[in-house]
Amino acid sequence: MQQRLISADDHVDLSHDRVKSHLASKHHDGYDEALMAFAKSMVTTISAEANQRWREQQGLPPDSNVGIGGNRAHPAFGRPGHTDPRERLKDMDADGVSASSSYCEVSAFRYLYMIKNGWKEATRAFNTALSEFASVDPKRLIVSYQIPIHDIDVAVGEVRLAASEGCKSLQLPVFPAELGLPDYWDNRYDPLWAAIQDTDLPICCHIGLNTQLEDLARRDPTPQKGVFVPLVPMSSAEALGMWIMGGVFERFQHLKVVFVEPGLGWVSWWLYVVDDMAARQGYEFPAITRPPSHYFRQNVYLTFIDEPDALRHAHEKLGLNNIMWSSDYPHPVSSWPNSQAIVAEMFHGVPDDERELVLNGNAARVWNL
Repeated sequence: MQQRLISADDHVDLSHDRVKSHLASKHHDGYDEALMAFAKSMVTTISAEANQRWREQQGLPPDSNVGIGGNRAHPAFGRPGHTDPRERLKDMDADGVSASSSYCEVSAFRYLYMIKNGWKEATRAFNTALSEFASVDPKRLIVSYQIPIHDIDVAVGEVRLAASEGCKSLQLPVFPAELGLPDYWDNRYDPLWAAIQDTDLPICCHIGLNTQLEDLARRDPTPQKGVFVPLVPMSSAEALGMWIMGGVFERFQHLKVVFVEPGLGWVSWWLYVVDDMAARQGYEFPAITRPPSHYFRQNVYLTFIDEPDALRHAHEKLGLNNIMWSSDYPHPVSSWPNSQAIVAEMFHGVPDDERELVLNGNAARVWNL
C-alpha cells in the first residue's frame, strides 16, 4: 500500500527567458545586467585556486570541473520535470508523491535587488512565471513567491497579491544581512510580519549559498566544495537565533516559518544548548519570555530528506508537528524515483498517526492544502 507523500522541498529551474516574457522589454537590459553582476560574484565564491593547489600536492592532474554540487549521475539528474510542469507531474506519479513544494534553483532576491530600475516589475514577472509553472495543477504544484524585503511597502503589497492569487507559500532570504539589511528581529519588518500572519501563508527560508561563508568556499580544496557545503545548513543556526531569541515569535505568535533543507540532528542539539543557556548558564534573552524551544515548536518547521534518526530527534526535542519529509527532486540526494520504498524502510514500525504527520499532515497544515 502506498503512503501519501507531500514533498516539502523540491526544485524548479525557471529560465530567464520565461521570466522576461512577463517583463516589459524596456526592463530587459537592467535584468540582464543584474544577472551578470550576480554571476560575477558567484565566480568569486567558487574560485578553483585552492582546489588546484590541493590537487598538485596530492599528485593529481588539474580538474576544470570545479564548483558547488555533488554527483551528476543520480537518477533525477537532467529530468525534464525540472523545468516542465507536466513532466514534473509524471515524475511525481512515478515516485508516488501527491504534492510538491518547489523552490526556484536561484533565489531571485540574489539578483532582483540589484536591478536599479524595474526591480518591482521584475519581481512581479518572476512570481508570475512561478505561478505559470504551478497553474498546470495548483493542487499538486506549490511554489513560493519571492518577497522583496528591501522595500517593506512593496513586500506587503506582494504578500497581499500572492494571497489574492491563491499562492500558498512565500520565500524570503535566509540572511537579510546578505542584502545589507537589518536582521529579522528589527521592527522595520513588523508590518510585513503582520500582513503575512493575516494571510496564514508560510514564510519559507531555503538554505543556499551563504555568502558570509565565501571565504571558506574559496579556501575549500575539495573539487565540489565538500567542506563548505555541510556548513551551509548548519549556519542557519544564526537565522534561527535571530527569529527566536530576537523576539519575532513573541510578537507574532501565529507566523509559520519553514527552514527548508537544513536537516534535523544539529537543530535538536542547538535547541538543547540555547535552552540550557537560558535556564542554567545565565544568558539573557530579554525579547522572549519562554524557553527558546517553545518558540521553535510554536512557529518553526524543518524539512529533511533521508535522515535515519528523524523520528528520534522529533520525539526528543523538535516535536513531531515540526518536521516534514521531502524528496529534494531533482538534486543528487533526492529519493526519486524510490521515495515510497525509502519512506517504508525509514518509517518501519512507526505508528500510523506519527507517520502521517511527518509524511503529509504537517505539510498539508503549513501550506493549507
